[in-house]
Amino acid sequence: MAEILFLVHRAPWPPDRGDRIRSWHMFEALAKLAPVHVAALADNDADAALARAKMAPLCKSLSVEVRSVSRPLALMQAVARGEPVSNRLFQNAALAYHVETLVGRGGVTHIVAFSGQMAQYVPADFGGPVLMDFVDVDSAKFATYAQQDKRQPLNWVHKREARVLGAYEADVARRVDASLFVSEAEAALFRSRSGLGADRVRAVENGIDTDRFDPAIPLDVVGVGDGPLAVFTGQMDYRPNIDAVRWFAADILPLIRARHPKARFAIVGRAPTDEVRALEKLPGVAVTGEVPDVRPWLAAADAVVAPLLLARGVQNKLLEAMAMARPVAASVAAATGIDAAPGEHLLVADGSGGLADAVCTLFDDRAAAAAMGQAARTRMIERYGWDARLAPLGALLGLPA
Repeated sequence: MAEILFLVHRAPWPPDRGDRIRSWHMFEALAKLAPVHVAALADNDADAALARAKMAPLCKSLSVEVRSVSRPLALMQAVARGEPVSNRLFQNAALAYHVETLVGRGGVTHIVAFSGQMAQYVPADFGGPVLMDFVDVDSAKFATYAQQDKRQPLNWVHKREARVLGAYEADVARRVDASLFVSEAEAALFRSRSGLGADRVRAVENGIDTDRFDPAIPLDVVGVGDGPLAVFTGQMDYRPNIDAVRWFAADILPLIRARHPKARFAIVGRAPTDEVRALEKLPGVAVTGEVPDVRPWLAAADAVVAPLLLARGVQNKLLEAMAMARPVAASVAAATGIDAAPGEHLLVADGSGGLADAVCTLFDDRAAAAAMGQAARTRMIERYGWDARLAPLGALLGLPA
């Protein structure tokens, strides 16, 4: 009988950020195919406890270990050993021992690893099918960091990580049966870098739970104020999100307020850094920190904004907003990978002036903005159901659906 080992770099529950949303739905899809053993890491004890309480009854077995490697130590060890820093950050001896012991018993027939950092836990002598979900081409992200930040030693660190991690990603992909990415754009980029073909490198896109993200559901009222409200959602200790809200608050919002003097900007998401918190000093800016449910803030938004300068794969924040029938203004980078028509389902623009114009367009014509939101929700229902997006997993693993 088939049994699947699911290796995941952050325990999938709760599905409250982009990576955990994808890994949770992947876990649910795998559990429909065969019993699943989950071996996962967690960022802290609280996350580990939540995952154990929710997932233990749903798994064949469950191991969640808290990772505790500091970035400076990981960097020193990685440089000394010629490894990616990303791998060192997610090394855990207890989890490695658990995986070796579990696989050594002989029951595991298939392995699915989620995020490149977890490839290091796949036993070298495992003889069954191995599926690697890279999600994004992480090495390309570090190359972009190096282009954007010329400060030393950060520039050197990012360049090194792009090179070393890129070589590691390609090596992993050559050893596994198939590698998955969240969009065709990411898959095509990886094919060009690795030399592997479409038979080995596939796009398996993200979906959206349109029953949960439904504007018809009664929600708490938040964000009440005099002026129109723009909302950004995301994990607020993640560098691309930090750069996005800083740009919007400092450069784009003043242009909007020149036309809509009472316009407001809410930054909604967990773990805001001091840099993000400091943006509250700017006129019209509010930082909520972690909220129990992001949907009320989406419902309150007159425009959901995604001014990302760097974005990889498909942005869950946009799928959620569009499923909630909210009008969206996004940068070209943020909109890349989403199968939706600019001008019909969302507005796409670049540059401070372009994004300010897009947001003002939505503020100026509420009826047109509402119609765009409804068209976006219809598109999400037609195109992005999770069951349909993850349906290829069974065939890729050679398991009957």
